[in-house]
Amino acid sequence: MKSLKVGICGLGTVASGVVNIIKRNQHEISARAGCEIDIIQVASRSLKDNCDMSGISFSTNLMDVVNNPDVDVVAELIGGYDLAKEIVLAAISNGKHVVTANKALIAEHGNEIFALAAQKNVIVAYEAGVAGGIPIIKSIREGLAANKIKGVAGIINGTGNFILSEMKDKGRDFADVLKEAQALGYAEADPTFDVEGIDAAHKLCILASAAFGVPLQFEKAFTEGISQISPVDVTNAEELGYNIKHLGITRIHDTGFELRVHPTLIPQQQLIAKVDGVMNAVLVEGDAVGPTLYYGAGAGSEATASAVIADIVDIARSMTLGGGVSVPYLGFAQDKIQDLPVQPIDEIISAYYLRITAEDHPGVLAKVASILSELGINIESVMQKEGDRDSGAIPLVLLTHEVKEKQINLAIDAIEKLDTTIGEVVRIRVEHFNS
Repeated sequence: MKSLKVGICGLGTVASGVVNIIKRNQHEISARAGCEIDIIQVASRSLKDNCDMSGISFSTNLMDVVNNPDVDVVAELIGGYDLAKEIVLAAISNGKHVVTANKALIAEHGNEIFALAAQKNVIVAYEAGVAGGIPIIKSIREGLAANKIKGVAGIINGTGNFILSEMKDKGRDFADVLKEAQALGYAEADPTFDVEGIDAAHKLCILASAAFGVPLQFEKAFTEGISQISPVDVTNAEELGYNIKHLGITRIHDTGFELRVHPTLIPQQQLIAKVDGVMNAVLVEGDAVGPTLYYGAGAGSEATASAVIADIVDIARSMTLGGGVSVPYLGFAQDKIQDLPVQPIDEIISAYYLRITAEDHPGVLAKVASILSELGINIESVMQKEGDRDSGAIPLVLLTHEVKEKQINLAIDAIEKLDTTIGEVVRIRVEHFNS
């Protein structure tokens, strides 16, 4: 094969990065691929000046790329759901390989897409969909293929991590930092996907499937955002020796696997707790290799484009050797995929940070301790902060040992019913990772 011909749907941030990098690094990329990588057509709603389009055919009809008989690989880089799904399924039906950076598409429609791709014996690659330029999918599916993966935990949304980092370093409020993140282009005008954990849940769903060989089950993921995190909790966590991070966590058990995204206290000495700003990091624990940490840019034009091009190079190598799917879509042979259930959040085991606001009366802590004791919840540490003289309210901060979530829910319900408790109890999960 003299060249692999690529068609790109979209001409936004990532697509322009793909064009620019391939033109700039053509020699190195071709040498690795074993053939020339030629972008022959790009389709987008409008032609933009964000990259060098010389020598590349342009169309405003996305289906022109999908139906071009000369295109070997379709790169879907428009994002979204319905149109992206239509493009990908049409490309596969036409016998073309597909590369996508669309984590939402894979998380929510991947099972259907992979089934059709298997029928057509074409590759669907999605490295760029998770953690941008970090090659985490390849690492799990290929580099760690000898391991039984025990669990994966990651900071996989840069917007949320930027907000929490600013709150920690500068004592700023969530709403204030969110406005800056939007001004800097880190957060969308509607930031729900980022700050409420939906974006991270899409990525975590893909990581869990690649790690454990289970079907994609995004609709069963537990998500909790960071919009309710207070600077008070960030400060308390630091005083206790922890940082708060918005984590995606998945672990496998005999009865199923966890799939959860939420704010988490992590001991400050652990490497993943030190990842700040818009950077991403993923911790993967295998039974043979132990804990491994992958760090880098989780978004951005060329960082994400790097992953897209790596997938294109893999396809070129496969076609040079005769074509076909050499690495299973989810890392496991299709007949070995195990349909394990997602554990309900009530069944997960974690330690907990509790912040209780109570009236300043004798015996308040004793009542709280009694409730926890009756439910079999052990206290690791207690911190009583200075009270508010005007209201007479005092904040109590507790760290518990590990316990099932349903037990902590019962405890919180009982504590909130005490006559001395003011408002709701703040609960944040605490994780101690092997590192």
